[in-house]
Amino acid sequence: MPNASDAADGHAPPRGGAGAQPAAGEPAGGEDSRLAQELAAGAVDSLPVDALARKLGQARAQGRALRVKLGIDPTAPDIHLGHAVVLAKLRQFQDAGHRVVLIVGDYTARVGDPSGRSTLRPILSAEEIDANAATFQEQALKILDPDPRRLEIRRNGEWLEMATSELLKLLRTTTVAQLLERDDFAKRWSSGEPISMLELLYPLLQGYDSVAIEADVELGGTDQKFNLLLGRDIQRAYGQPEQAILTMPILVGVDGRAKMSKSLGNQIGVTDAPQEMYGKTMAIPDEALAPYFRLLLNREPAIGTAPGELSPRDAKRELARELVAWLHSREDAEAAERHFDRVFVERGLPEQIQEAGFGCEDGTVHLPAVIAREFGMSRSEARRVIDQGGVTLGELALGAGEHDVPCAQAEGQVLKVGRRRFRRLRADRQADR
Repeated sequence: MPNASDAADGHAPPRGGAGAQPAAGEPAGGEDSRLAQELAAGAVDSLPVDALARKLGQARAQGRALRVKLGIDPTAPDIHLGHAVVLAKLRQFQDAGHRVVLIVGDYTARVGDPSGRSTLRPILSAEEIDANAATFQEQALKILDPDPRRLEIRRNGEWLEMATSELLKLLRTTTVAQLLERDDFAKRWSSGEPISMLELLYPLLQGYDSVAIEADVELGGTDQKFNLLLGRDIQRAYGQPEQAILTMPILVGVDGRAKMSKSLGNQIGVTDAPQEMYGKTMAIPDEALAPYFRLLLNREPAIGTAPGELSPRDAKRELARELVAWLHSREDAEAAERHFDRVFVERGLPEQIQEAGFGCEDGTVHLPAVIAREFGMSRSEARRVIDQGGVTLGELALGAGEHDVPCAQAEGQVLKVGRRRFRRLRADRQADR
């Protein structure tokens, strides 16, 4: 997994890829084992035992790069640091000279991955899937090396739009008993909850992806372990060598409790603005710091009271700087830290504040309309934030029900929503009623 500062400064030199030579005086097998340990660092599972080292040795002997697979269903438009854990591990394979095959599951997204779910996932429209897929590909390239020698992007609709005879051939590779061994299926079966045939089909389709692209290695979260192992069975049924698998830990959200998820609102997006990314990172609970350092920066935080160790607050600052530098730039990280100190430590205003216009036909401005337009929330949500004391106009906190204020009172004032969102109000730019 790349160190954040390395990724910010450019691609690390390839190591251990096609044509790589073992260290002087060391047998090739030793080099393969050492590189396998390095590539598997941070993973929960590397299965079967020694399979990755064997794959590396075979690829070296054949003078080729490994094909390292990750499949992602575009069920949401944006990716966050939870996705970045696996993407950073893929980047490590790229930097070692291997080829990542990123499969955008435009077909499997229609089915819905049941992993870790107790109900059937809602089906997205083809338009939603295409839009999400395009966004995901663009955002993934903030982490992955786009060099076509190191990256291949495919959509599994290429091969899963198969004839019925081919689908029946795939179905014959797996028994219902095998599928019901999966933890989430087993729990639902034992409690009498419904399991659709569509859900039972999903692991087979994911496994067939490995056949279609001839995967040597497949990565996924720990919730994907069953599917990754089933992919080996399906490859064997189709007469292919079985892939090695790596499962990566699930990153907890900024709430420190649940899996990072946009639906839970506890995510840090890889395209979040530098100031937003820095501020969200500073909100991470102290007890969640170690996994963030380990999974995203590939090192342990030096937190403690001994000389040279950091307080939790300073460790968060270091984490925030490194994440912004990785996904934006070192200059953006420094600016984001200055902004944080000015706004949250010194209780000042940002150096630059975007302006927001408001209409003033009856002498007042309806603030929920301005907040909804500027910050992407509904008017009812905006009214609730005001009523809960989360909005300040100039130096004054707005009270419950204070939704309309005189235009003269609003003109030129800074509207602050929550802790990190600011707009300077200007009249007669845009009507909001």
